[in-house]
Amino acid sequence: MRVFVVVAIWILALANPSLSEELDLELVLLADATGSIDDAEIRFQRSGYAEAITDPSVLNAIAGNGYGKIAITYVEWGDLLSQDVVVEWTVIDGLSSAQEFAGKLMEAPRRAYGRNAIGAALLKGKELIDGNDFQGLRRVIDLSADSANNWNGPTIEEARQTVVSSGIVINGLAVLCRHCSGRPVSYDLEERFYSDIIGGPAAFVVTADSPETFADAVRKKLILEIASQPEKGHRILRQMAHRQ
Repeated sequence: MRVFVVVAIWILALANPSLSEELDLELVLLADATGSIDDAEIRFQRSGYAEAITDPSVLNAIAGNGYGKIAITYVEWGDLLSQDVVVEWTVIDGLSSAQEFAGKLMEAPRRAYGRNAIGAALLKGKELIDGNDFQGLRRVIDLSADSANNWNGPTIEEARQTVVSSGIVINGLAVLCRHCSGRPVSYDLEERFYSDIIGGPAAFVVTADSPETFADAVRKKLILEIASQPEKGHRILRQMAHRQ
């Protein structure tokens, strides 16, 4: 009888996606690990995210939503065949889980390399969201990059259309700091993010324009993504500014 009950529950779980864990946000962080990013810069980027995800303001943004928890995964992307899940899906619902995520992020080796394949990275993000065990009120892919080139794989436009049409928002972090190769000389990186990469309701771009402000840019971006409404995120950022 016990075996029958276990099997029945398993079948119901497969047949009923509503049994997935419900939370406020499913967030894929797609971090640039292409040829312009050396190993020291990889650690620099990871450190910025580790610092931001454990920041009290970010944790307050999470706690202030309906469920008080989000699911997050960190992926480093390179060429068409190189997208590495550095930290698997993790539920962040307080300081302890945030610290655990940050620790795993800093411990994992680098495994992604190659020339820019932003389109492939965006589709990898969608694949991870579609295949997880969570049901978020919102679903977001966050792509960071120090250029808007796409040298191999699906085009950015094809990938963006596929992602956005499925109800997933794409936000961007334009990385201009010296440790991340600086500003492209032939085009405006932020403008290319706006015109070619981001998409979906309330999609936005945040710029990291110096090593000193990278973690702050990541923290700002996370707060805006986590907050259930844009005005709520901006209110948290104003409160942060007043305390500094």
